[in-house]
Amino acid sequence: MSRLAIVLIILGLGSQCLFAVHQTQKALVLQLGDPLDEVYEPGLHFKLPFIQNVVYFDARVLDYEARSREAFTVDKKAIVLDNYARWKITEPLQFYRTMRSIPGAQARLDDVVYSQLRALVGAYTLTQVVSSHRADIMKEVTNKVSKLMQPFGMVVLDVRIKRTDLPAENQRAIFGRMRAERERQAKQYRSEGEEESTRIRSDADKQRTVILADAARDAQIKRGEADAEAAAAYAQAYTKAPDFYSYVRWLETLRQSFKDNSKMVLTSPAPVLQKQ
Repeated sequence: MSRLAIVLIILGLGSQCLFAVHQTQKALVLQLGDPLDEVYEPGLHFKLPFIQNVVYFDARVLDYEARSREAFTVDKKAIVLDNYARWKITEPLQFYRTMRSIPGAQARLDDVVYSQLRALVGAYTLTQVVSSHRADIMKEVTNKVSKLMQPFGMVVLDVRIKRTDLPAENQRAIFGRMRAERERQAKQYRSEGEEESTRIRSDADKQRTVILADAARDAQIKRGEADAEAAAAYAQAYTKAPDFYSYVRWLETLRQSFKDNSKMVLTSPAPVLQKQ
């Protein structure tokens, strides 16, 4: 037998006897389909050729995005949950015996997460699920799912709701109620505004009337006082110089009679033309 043939046989046997486990993996050796008890860590390892084969498992944290499903809150509101989970294989031997593969584990995880989410969401109102109690719900779901999945050789590190939506028919109904509520509030605000506007106008009109009445009263008082002072001045002037006062009155009468280019025909004996 040639040296080349011997080398090829040795290489073939070596490839069948040796296997390498990557640092991000763990491995199990199957002998005639049954797993051995040892879990192989990263490194180079030996196995029997032909009767043993190797199964590798990812040792890193895995992400799983569940499909969207509906649930009902305690106030009978339908809600669509879009969630994901982060999990890790902790016991590869137990995981292989119960789940066999990662897709099988994800299918099982999907059912468990949804059942726990549906149960907890059903204990809260829609507002609490969306806002105030969301973190508490996620923490409780994570703890319960992790305990349920522990017998399968895996641990659930986190469960989160990415998004919460309403079914299409619920959205239309809620938007309709919101629109009706906003229209009702708008009508109420307009009515209150009109009422306040009418009150302000009435108060302004009242104040205007009072101010005008007070002004007219004060004006009448001022006019009366002025007329009294004028009459007193005229009387005093008349007593001191009656001829001069009569002359001034005569001039005033002429000025009033002949203003605006008026024309009059008077005889000389008319009293108005007589010298005082």
